[in-house]
Amino acid sequence: MKTPFKFIAALVIAALLFLFIIYLFYREDTTKRPQQLAVTTAGYVEMCLSCHKDEKLDTAHDALVVGCSPCHLGDALAIDKKKAHAGMVLNPGDLRVVEKTCGVEGCHPADPHKVKNSLMATNRGILSTLLYYWGERDSQDENITVEQLLESGETSLALDYFRKLCATCHLWKQKNDMPDAPAFFNAKGGGCSACHSVPPPGEKRLTVTSFNPPTTQGKNDTKKTKIHPLVIKQIPEENCIRCHNRSGRIGISYTGIFESEGYGTPYEKGHLSSNRLPGGRFYLKIAEDIHHKKEMACIDCHTRDEIMGDGTSYAHYEEQLEISCEFCHSDKPGTTRKGKKLTNLKKEQGRFVLIGRNNEKHYPLSPPKKESCGYPGHKRLTCESCHSTWVPQCYGCHVKRDKRETDLDKLTLKQTPGWWEEGRSYIRYEKPMLAVWEDEVVIVTPGCQDVVTLIDEKGKVEAGFDRFTMAAINPHTTQEKGRDCADCHSSPKTLGLGEGTVLKKDGKWKFVPVDQGVETGEGRTVGFDNFVTIDGKALQHGSRKNLRPFNGEELRRILRVGLCLQCHKTYNDPAYREYDPQRPCPVYKEP
Repeated sequence: MKTPFKFIAALVIAALLFLFIIYLFYREDTTKRPQQLAVTTAGYVEMCLSCHKDEKLDTAHDALVVGCSPCHLGDALAIDKKKAHAGMVLNPGDLRVVEKTCGVEGCHPADPHKVKNSLMATNRGILSTLLYYWGERDSQDENITVEQLLESGETSLALDYFRKLCATCHLWKQKNDMPDAPAFFNAKGGGCSACHSVPPPGEKRLTVTSFNPPTTQGKNDTKKTKIHPLVIKQIPEENCIRCHNRSGRIGISYTGIFESEGYGTPYEKGHLSSNRLPGGRFYLKIAEDIHHKKEMACIDCHTRDEIMGDGTSYAHYEEQLEISCEFCHSDKPGTTRKGKKLTNLKKEQGRFVLIGRNNEKHYPLSPPKKESCGYPGHKRLTCESCHSTWVPQCYGCHVKRDKRETDLDKLTLKQTPGWWEEGRSYIRYEKPMLAVWEDEVVIVTPGCQDVVTLIDEKGKVEAGFDRFTMAAINPHTTQEKGRDCADCHSSPKTLGLGEGTVLKKDGKWKFVPVDQGVETGEGRTVGFDNFVTIDGKALQHGSRKNLRPFNGEELRRILRVGLCLQCHKTYNDPAYREYDPQRPCPVYKEP
C-alpha cells in the first residue's frame, strides 16, 4: 500500500521543524548576551555600550548620554557584531553622511548646510580663480565646487592640475584615504572632524614640525585597541595649520615658521637641518605673530560663521571674512563688518578685553596709536601693511605636465594620465610688497607666477604659457612695532618695483632691477619681483580686478619722502605737519 503524500509531507515538515528548534536551542546556547540592556541616560536602548565601555568623550558627546548609533549609525538594538555594525560609518563628520549624524534634529541641524557652502568645503575661490588664470573661464567668480567635481568627474587642463596637486585641502576629503601620504597630511579633511576632533589624552598630537607618528615596538602593539578621538569645540592651532601651511602659508607664518629654500641650511654638524616640514621641506624660525606670542588661538579672532560658513556660497575669502584688526583695535571694538557681536569680548573696569576661547586668558585691547596710525598720509594703509614685517614670497611657479606618466587624482584616488611637477625660482620673506586694493594699501605676494610646460606622449614640448599674478594677503605676521619709514619710502622692493637701484637724476626717477626674468617658450618674462615700472605701468596681473600696483604719481610721492628721511625721521617733525610734495627743500637740492 502506498504511503499517502500528505503523510510524507507532514513527516518532512516535522523533521525540518525539529531541526529548526534544535538550531534555535544551539544559537541561544552559543550566543553571548549581555546580562542587561544597555540604556543611555536619555532612556534609549543602546546595545553598542555593552561592548564599547571605555570610550571617553567630552560631556556633550559622552557615550553614556548620546550613545554610539546617533553618531556612527549601525543597528543599536543588535547584539551580534556583524549586524550591529551593518551600515555603520567610521567618521560621522564626513560631509557625505553628516545630515544623518551631526546634522540631525536635536544636535546641529543648521550646520551641515553652512559647512557645505563654506569656502573650505567648496574651494570655489581656488577653482574659479585657477580656471580664470589659465584661460578656461571668463570670470573668476564661477560657481564651481569640489562637490560638483566629485559628482560629475569633470576635468580639463586646469582641473587636472587641481585634482592632482591641490585637492587635499578641502572638507570633502576623507580622513586617512591616502596611506602613502605623511600622517599629518593624511589626517586632513573629514568634514566636521577636520576641526572638531583631536587625539585622546596620551596619544601624540602630530604637528607641522613634528609630523611622524611614533614607531611601534613589540609584537602586541599592532593589536592595541584604538582609542576614540575627542570631539572638541576648542579648536587647537595644529588643526588649522594642517591645511594652512601651503600657498599663502598663513598658518605656519603665524607661528614664526618660514618655509626656506631646499638647501637644508644652516647645516647641523655637517648634516642637513633638522627643521623639517612635511613634503621634504625645510624651514627657518623667525618672528612669530604678536598674537601667537601671547598664546592666542586662531579661533580667538576668527568667528564661527567665517570659518564654518553662514550658508552662503561665497566666491572669495574676503566675502566670507568678517573680521579685521579694527574689530578689536578701535575705540568701539567688538562688532564685525557684517554687524555681528563678538561673544568673547567684554568690558572690564572701563577697558575692553578679549577672552581666549582655549586658554580663557584676558587680553586688554588698545586702540591704534594716533601719532603713527592716525597720520593723515597713512589713511589708506591697512594695519598689516605696516605691522606685518615679513611675508612668504614664492617667486616663479614652474609647472610641468608629462603625458608619458600617470599621477594620483586626489578626488577619485585613481591614477590617471599626466604627471604634474612643480618647482620654484626662489623664495623670500623680507620687505613685503605693497599695492592698492580698491582704496586701501595692502600687502601682496606672488600668487601664482605660473610658467607652464606641457610634455606630450613622445617626450616633446607640445605647448606652454606664462601667467604672472600678485595676490593680496594678510600674512599673519603682525609685530608690535611696525615697519620703519625707510622700509617703505626708500625700498623699491616694497613699492613693487623689485630689488634693484632706484635713483633720481635730472628731475626724473629711474630704476634698474636685479631680476631680469627667465626665458620660456613664450619669450623672456618680466622679473619675478617686478610688479610695476617706475612710471607706474603694471607688469603683472592683480589677483582681483581692483587690485593694482602703485601708479606713477603715487610712486613719485612716496619716493620723494624717502629723500627727506635722512634729516626728518619722525612723524611729529615740522616738515610733515603740512607736507606739500611740490614744495622744494630749503636745504637739500634734489637731483
